[in-house]
Amino acid sequence: MCYLTRGITMKIFKLVLPLSVLLMVGCASVPMNIEPEQTLVKVKPNESQVVFFRSSFFGSAISSSIYEIKGENAQFLGVLNNGNKIAVKTSTGKHLFMVVSEAADFMNADLAGGKTYYAIVTPRMGAWKARFSMWPVSTDAASEYNMTDGKLEKWMADTTLVTTSDEARAWYQKNRDSVDSKMREYLPIWNQKSVEDMEKRTLKPEDGM
Repeated sequence: MCYLTRGITMKIFKLVLPLSVLLMVGCASVPMNIEPEQTLVKVKPNESQVVFFRSSFFGSAISSSIYEIKGENAQFLGVLNNGNKIAVKTSTGKHLFMVVSEAADFMNADLAGGKTYYAIVTPRMGAWKARFSMWPVSTDAASEYNMTDGKLEKWMADTTLVTTSDEARAWYQKNRDSVDSKMREYLPIWNQKSVEDMEKRTLKPEDGM
């Protein structure tokens, strides 16, 4: 009986080990370049800036990638690892941003000129690893993530400003088809959200600083 149990245990171990290795490889962070000047630059009156950041222990070993949706295409903005932030200069007006890991999620933005906006990327548990969502940091004190409780200053102090590296660009080229597939799968789900839900997931002009 012991030999039978040992044989079954070994078979399970042989099946689980490759899966564990695969998951560990999938969780490896993609390196970005650390910006020598860590102070955020003020943007020009005719442009806007969105700072995406992560500050959470859970899901810390897993990279998330950030995009702007333009028409039917996803424009790669960078890889966002735990404890990092990415400052994206863009045009004023309406935008749609996307975060991708095991799945894809989105955030709307309506940006005013000369202002900097903040969006926190938060993990949530997926089937095999963490998924991520984007949330606007709002001037509304009733919002879950807001500028009135003093947390934004701590988040900015605790995160490192990074820019896109050659490794990150190579990662994107290798995974581009997967990213596009997730965008097509999850964007229709996003578009079915209620007006109330969309309101909570939108950076508004007055949220800029």
